[in-house]
Amino acid sequence: MKTAIKEKLSSLVSRVSISLPPHLLNELDRMVKSRGHESRSQAIGEMVNYQLAEHKRTLGNEVMVGTITLLYDRLTRGLQKRLADLQYQYIDEVISSLHVHLTEDQLMEVILVQGPAAKLQEVANEMITLRGIITGRLQLLAAVIPPVHPLPEKSAGARSARRM
Repeated sequence: MKTAIKEKLSSLVSRVSISLPPHLLNELDRMVKSRGHESRSQAIGEMVNYQLAEHKRTLGNEVMVGTITLLYDRLTRGLQKRLADLQYQYIDEVISSLHVHLTEDQLMEVILVQGPAAKLQEVANEMITLRGIITGRLQLLAAVIPPVHPLPEKSAGARSARRM
């Protein structure tokens, strides 16, 4: 039974080999231990995923998913309305948002976004540079959110009617 499980798992991953200087291997082992990774492979896989996401981000048109995290002063006049307006303006990219009251005056807002990396950076820049934003960050992942609802199929009659 264990052999079947190992064969299935081995088909899900590819084995690679890397060479590292001793000091770098020691640093990697310390990081693996401090982060609680099960293995070096898990830690290296996480790093590769992060670097691939960063690489795709620089390409500009790669569709990615991510978050825009904002910390802001809720007392800044018109800021919450402006943020809501921007979310509506970029409705194709903004999936949802959540805000949390941290103190009497400060809110944290996390906005889930998806779209071309360059467009998401544009959205984040517009939000982060608003007066009253204390800090903000765009975090992108090399992934895509699946559609919530399937697209309706167009009937053959409707297609041929449009051709006329």
